Amino acid sequence: MADRVEQEEIFSQVLRAGRRTYFFDVRSTKADDYYLTITESKKFTHDDGSFHYQKHKIYLYKEDFIDFHEMLTKATDYILNEKGDEVISERHQKDFKKEDEDEEDEEVKTSSSFTDISFEDI
Repeated sequence: MADRVEQEEIFSQVLRAGRRTYFFDVRSTKADDYYLTITESKKFTHDDGSFHYQKHKIYLYKEDFIDFHEMLTKATDYILNEKGDEVISERHQKDFKKEDEDEEDEEVKTSSSFTDISFEDI
């Protein structure tokens, strides 16, 4: 087990991105060569407050680095050139509101979350 821990700690970087965390880990093969694992870990919270993580892993070997890097660069450049760097996926989240809707919704939430009691009645 100690050998396995040593192999897993060759080099590691962590990128935290909201509910997702990305791990970039350099590991060693049985032949003592290096490869990269990229792990996406996403946190899911249940209604009772408990949570679990869902993980996806990619194994990337040296012989694929150049092509992988080239294709990743082309794909990310394409996205940024076509759509810019503004994040628009938030619009599709169920709790997303446009900025001008916030004030109206707050009023509706406030008035609908209380009973019809006037301060004069207290």
